[in-house]
Amino acid sequence: MSNMAISSRSASARERILDTAARLFYEHGYHSVGIDRIIAESGVAKMTLYHHFASKDDLIVAALQQMDKEFWRWMDLKINSAKSPRDKLIAIFTATQKLASSPECLGCAFQAAASDFPDKQHLNHQAALAHKQEVLSRLTGLAREAKLLRPGQLAQQLLLLMDGAWASARMYGAGGPAKEIIAAARALIDAHTPLARKKDGIQS
Repeated sequence: MSNMAISSRSASARERILDTAARLFYEHGYHSVGIDRIIAESGVAKMTLYHHFASKDDLIVAALQQMDKEFWRWMDLKINSAKSPRDKLIAIFTATQKLASSPECLGCAFQAAASDFPDKQHLNHQAALAHKQEVLSRLTGLAREAKLLRPGQLAQQLLLLMDGAWASARMYGAGGPAKEIIAAARALIDAHTPLARKKDGIQS
């Protein structure tokens, strides 16, 4: 068997492990899901799992990094059709409202990781924090491109709003307060719109 074939088989096993772990961690929590369950549901041998991930913490970090990539693929798809930076901001919260108000949404995997691993120096907490810092950075960049007032402050307010929607999904399910996130985001964005632009009627 060629090295390429061995590598492809190995990558497939790694993907199965990651997909299974990410799903189980999201549905049941990081502490509640053990390695044996991940092995059983991913259909790999224990030796195979430990070949790819030296410990459960290594697996959690990799799962969080994969979920981060999936989040941005989903988000980029939702906002790519928006024409302006301001429209992209609104599109972010339109997408968030739709997902957070859906039955399949169980909240934020990154919030859950930070809660399960409250030590801010823990690798799992750091992986979750890296995702939130990237969200904040992108919100800041869009707010700055849209020439909104105090873009850094607005981005922090919008991140709080988004995190509140994910928490609402976990607490209330599909019928919770997350349904109001678009109106709340518009109100924040309008509050940071320069007065001259408001007078000219340039609002989303």
